[in-house]
Amino acid sequence: MDSIYSKRLRAGKRRTYFFDVRATKGNDYYLTITESRKRFDDNGYDRHKIFLYKEDFNKFVKALGEAVDYVKTELMPNFDFDAFDHVEMEEENTSPIPPQENAELAKPNTDISSDQINSEDVDKW
Repeated sequence: MDSIYSKRLRAGKRRTYFFDVRATKGNDYYLTITESRKRFDDNGYDRHKIFLYKEDFNKFVKALGEAVDYVKTELMPNFDFDAFDHVEMEEENTSPIPPQENAELAKPNTDISSDQINSEDVDKW
């Protein structure tokens, strides 16, 4: 199905999350959350995907918020979580994608050959 919105979040050197809003044939919408991790043997990527449907959005956000709050307040109250914020990098990776555009643009590419990877970009991951 076509992606109509995509947000990429780089998290560490080898991990990237993709948040894609997709449309069904019946003009309904759902969210896919994909974790893409570069393999340590430099032989591609491992991907894990969650499909989140509109009827579960509120419950999911609430449960995620509660779990994060528990870690921050109960388990690690003295930890500086703000030290890991990289807002400028995250914000520039938001892009609405018109439905008529190629849906492949919003998909994480797991079939990248080593000659297509810029070593400076890999170091940033």
